[in-house]
This record gives sequence, structure tokens and C-alpha cells, in this order.
Amino acid sequence: MSTTPKPTASGIDAPAVDTGVVAGLLRGFIRDEVHKVGFDSVVVGLSGGVDSSLVTVLAREALGPEHVTAVFMPYRTSDAQSAADARAVSELAGLALEVVDISAQVDAYFEHVPDADRTRRGNKMSRERMSVLYDISMARRALVLGTSNKTELLLGYGTLFGDMASALNPIGDLYKTQVYAMARAFELPQSVLTKAPSADLWVGQSDEEELGITYALVDLILFHLFDERRTREDVVALGFDADVVDDVARRVRTSQYKRRPPVIAKLSERTIDRDFRYPRDWGR
Repeated sequence: MSTTPKPTASGIDAPAVDTGVVAGLLRGFIRDEVHKVGFDSVVVGLSGGVDSSLVTVLAREALGPEHVTAVFMPYRTSDAQSAADARAVSELAGLALEVVDISAQVDAYFEHVPDADRTRRGNKMSRERMSVLYDISMARRALVLGTSNKTELLLGYGTLFGDMASALNPIGDLYKTQVYAMARAFELPQSVLTKAPSADLWVGQSDEEELGITYALVDLILFHLFDERRTREDVVALGFDADVVDDVARRVRTSQYKRRPPVIAKLSERTIDRDFRYPRDWGR
């Protein structure tokens, strides 16, 4: 399977983003959506990766440092560089980084299933981290901010009720390459910008290696398929490998359940999410 980006007929090398305009829109989004439901503060899991780092600095600018709680949640095998990067970003944002080690609770669970593979263990870590964030959310009356980007959401590359969970997601409509553009505009630490993207779920884990495709390439394919609504044949005609296009489209189709609320069996005339469909701030 080829993973080398190829020229496109439209001349678009990557989904462009006006970083200044988008930054203003996202600051306003965070501020408005937090305040309109009666909250003042947010909590974000700051892993030291580019996505959570961008969300952290956006939240700090939108709400002020006194209204942002940044939490680093390592497991015992986590990369030490992740901790260093999380601290660097928190210092840049003027935040006191809180550290909650999740090793004990994760290990306690897997004592009963010692043969669990690394994917199961990684999913458990992700959900344990979100459990911590929602506990802090309750204790401090702070909404949980999501850190999943558009690429991850479309591909289903995330853990349901783990890193994909949140009350608000500022970057869910930004492709990974656009997140990097935003991060460069915010002058995030160089180590955050240059290290290989990773959820740090096991030693040596790499997003692109696990996906089998680079973010630069997959973002282009997703952009043509879903933003421009081109057909599969049209995208292949632009010069992309047919097998790669098919693999990307398959990932999107088979992960649709992750992007939707649980399906409810319809028994009445007004079924939640089918007929009773209101915005989250309905009635305010």
C-alpha cells in the first residue's frame, strides 16, 4: 500500500487554515459554550501531545488561567518526554499542571485478565483517564474539553468513552495537519511540534505506524472525500492510490457508531435523539 502523497488536480497540498481567524473563532466557541450552560471553568487532559496542547492554550486564552485545570495522567510505562512536554506547555500557558498517576487502578483491573493484549490495555488507560477528568469535572464544576481532531474522529481512531468523550470539543473540525498549523502559530514548544504523534498507550506506539498511513496523506484524502464530497473514483483520478482511498473510506464507514449517541429502540412517538432533538442548552 502506497503512503506517499501525490499531486492533486485541485492544486491543494493540504487543507488550508487561517490560523488567526480560527484561533479567534475557537476562543469564542469555548467561552460562549462554557458560559451559556452556566459554567465558568474547564478541565483538559494535557498529555504533552499537539492536540491537547493546542486545546490547553486555547482554553487559557478564552477563559483565563484561573478557569483552566490541566491534568497529566501517566501510566508507569509512559514516555518521560510526554511529562516534560506537558510541563512545558502548562508553563507556557501559565498553568499549574496536576499529575494523576493511573498505574495502580489500571494494573488492579488487569490482575484479573493478565492475558489482555495491548489494545485492551490501551483502551482501559484511555477510559481511566477520562474517568479521572470527569471526577475532577464534578468536584470543580468544570466542563471537560475534548482533544480529538477531525482526522481521528472520521477514522474512528480513538477510544469510545475514553479520549473521544467530552462536553465540548474545540478542535473536532480541524484535521491533524491543521492542528499542527495552529500549534505552530501559537509557538508551542518545538518538542511538541516535532515528535511523532502518539497516544502513548504502550512503549513505542506511533499513530501513523498503527494507522499505516501518514496524516499528511490521510488528511488530503479525507478532505476530498468529505469536505469536497468527491466520489471514490474522483479521488483516485486525482492521483491517489485506490487501495489507500478504499482503506480510508472503509475506516470512516465502520467507525460511524463511535460518532453517534447510542441507538435507542423506538417505542413511542417522541423517541430521544430521533424526535426529541434539541440543542444541549435548550430551555435556557
